[in-house]
Amino acid sequence: MPSLRSKALSVALIAVGRRRRYAGAEAVRAKVAESARRPASHLPPRSLGRVAEVSRAFVGAWPVYDVSPRGVEPAAQVLYVHGGAYVGELLRPHWSLVRTLVTRARARVVVPAYILAPRGTADRTVPVAADLLSGLIESGGAGGTVLIGDCAGAGIALAAAQRLRERTGAQPSRIVLVSPWLDLSVSHPGQAAVEPGDPLLRRPGLVEAGRLYAGTLAADDPRVSPLHGDLAGLAPLTVFTGTRDLLTTDSHELLRRARDAGVEVEFHEAAGQPHGYPFQRVPEGRAARERIVALTRAVAAP
Repeated sequence: MPSLRSKALSVALIAVGRRRRYAGAEAVRAKVAESARRPASHLPPRSLGRVAEVSRAFVGAWPVYDVSPRGVEPAAQVLYVHGGAYVGELLRPHWSLVRTLVTRARARVVVPAYILAPRGTADRTVPVAADLLSGLIESGGAGGTVLIGDCAGAGIALAAAQRLRERTGAQPSRIVLVSPWLDLSVSHPGQAAVEPGDPLLRRPGLVEAGRLYAGTLAADDPRVSPLHGDLAGLAPLTVFTGTRDLLTTDSHELLRRARDAGVEVEFHEAAGQPHGYPFQRVPEGRAARERIVALTRAVAAP
């Protein structure tokens, strides 16, 4: 059963109109137009600099942040790809997870502020993400490499891992996907039953956001929707989803297809939880974050 605090959170999300952000194509286009007029900041909060060394470089047009524990050698490496339906920028909850990984798992976390749709499309985004992942793995250093993505970032992360496997066969130590969006057609028949109880997401808006990210590619192209790609040979997967997340069908399809392909999958489904619950300050969210920290520590150098 969901905690009382998480139930209250879902009610509050509905009350403040959060799900209207993706209510329909017009809402998404309005968000994109507003972002073009007034681009949102992807800068990390200043408080992060008090506990971590933060630097920024550019990979092509992408600002890429490198966040490392202050005063000690990192024990592991993380490539973290943020969510936001491909049209949303890095937010404070994303940076909070980065801070947790740096301080609790002693990880070096690389955070790309990738180009958002419609300027950033799958054919351009996935190769750059694969290059970043490859570089992080090849750089060596202490411990292993964990690839983490949430929502749209999980789709980019999984597509990048697939592309890297095709190039060289290399893989990170583990892939962690939080509320992943992996099929941008948003056409699974089970979503109709979940949608009324989802306090955040609506299919029409997601379809439009997915269309903008797909660009000239078809929705079932693996670069757009990695659920349709080959899953064999991928690193062990950990997946977090909630029963009130419209996209939980993607997680269940991934579980089935990955296990059929011989991939190890650790699956966490939290009752009554919405999309992105591991970022929320509720007991279920804290438990998910603790597990992500533990998984990162597990690949760390002794």
